[in-house]
Amino acid sequence: MSTGKHGEDAVPGDEVRGWFAGRLPAGWFTGAPEVLVDREEITVVGPLGDLDLGADASPAAQAAEVDGRARRFREETRDNRIEIAREAEVKFSRKVSWGVICAGRKVMFTTLTVPVMTRLRQSERRVLDTLVDAGVARSRSDALAWCVRLVGEHEESWLGQLREALRRVEAVRAEGPQT
Repeated sequence: MSTGKHGEDAVPGDEVRGWFAGRLPAGWFTGAPEVLVDREEITVVGPLGDLDLGADASPAAQAAEVDGRARRFREETRDNRIEIAREAEVKFSRKVSWGVICAGRKVMFTTLTVPVMTRLRQSERRVLDTLVDAGVARSRSDALAWCVRLVGEHEESWLGQLREALRRVEAVRAEGPQT
């Protein structure tokens, strides 16, 4: 996956994923964690496994167990996660965010919020203002984030194809002459 950087600061996503695969303690997750890399942040999200309550438990009980397991993992791993994040931040020049997946629900502990410059025309700002006025979002910034999430959810197939094309471009670029 593209890091969006070129030159000395560019770090291939595979290198970051490999480093975390070797650095994370065994037993933290029930499967391989998802490691996402962009220009500013590395996000590590690992699976915690099945619920103890079973499938016949009420949705409220299952949600409570997910919250409890996520909180327990967060507290029990805090010191190690901080140490690993500091090492990764020095090595890869990016902040590290953490989360878990349990019973199909993603719980994020730490995430980086990065301001994004936008140049919107009045008609586009009116869309955001409508979302704010309708109570869908608290601010234009929240409304813009809501729009991005919505596009991401509904266009995942297309975005996946685009990411795959970018990976192929990176591979060809890596095979080219080194300057």
